Amino acid sequence: MDHLILRVTSKLLFAPIILFALYVQFHGDYGPGGGFQAGVIFAVAFILHAFCFGLEETRKVLPQKALTIAMVIGFLLYSGTGLVTMLLGANFLDYDALVPNSTHHAGQHYGIIIVELGVGTAVAATMLTIFYHFTGREPDIDQEDW
Repeated sequence: MDHLILRVTSKLLFAPIILFALYVQFHGDYGPGGGFQAGVIFAVAFILHAFCFGLEETRKVLPQKALTIAMVIGFLLYSGTGLVTMLLGANFLDYDALVPNSTHHAGQHYGIIIVELGVGTAVAATMLTIFYHFTGREPDIDQEDW
């Protein structure tokens, strides 16, 4: 893409979009938002990068192998938190089991942060994987045949 203004603007917007995704991620246990929304916002930063610099450049920045690993890590954070609570004798995702003697439900706070981080990681990686697969496929019909 030879549009200088779009390239510079997307470079300027990339970091604030990531920062906003992190805000939504870590503010999710106190207000609206959380892992799913943060994951989508995080993916949007890389989708904007791909629109302005090309899919191959974005794949160099964030390759598919890294996305696959991120999906697995996100799933393991979510399910692992549930398994830990079960091993501690509570129900699946009963966060109070993480810090059992807390009078302020500290386990709820820690558990929600871990689970939402797992959801955000898995959602961002999944959204980018879907984007990579849809935009990277070859068209069935040549442009001249339309």
